Amino acid sequence: MIDRSRDALGYTQITVLTAAVGVGTIPAGSETVLLQCTTQNVRYRDDGTDPTAAIGMVLVALTIYEFTVAQLARMKFIETAASAVLNISFYGSKTA
Repeated sequence: MIDRSRDALGYTQITVLTAAVGVGTIPAGSETVLLQCTTQNVRYRDDGTDPTAAIGMVLVALTIYEFTVAQLARMKFIETAASAVLNISFYGSKTA
């Protein structure tokens, strides 16, 4: 699980997952992230190919996943069924 000595650096929520999307801006100093999808499962790919509702690795709704920022930067996400929401919390070292 996440190193609790790290600072919480930010949070974002992706509510439109009808097409493959990346996470967007990552806060400076971020090293790890926690992901949790709600309502519906979400699929992701990190190999440069867009996931589809049927193809990609599954993030099961209400489960918390930990990734590095380097991994997250390569990921794109899509819902497996309508109304999925993806919550992302960023952790690392605050920059001066």
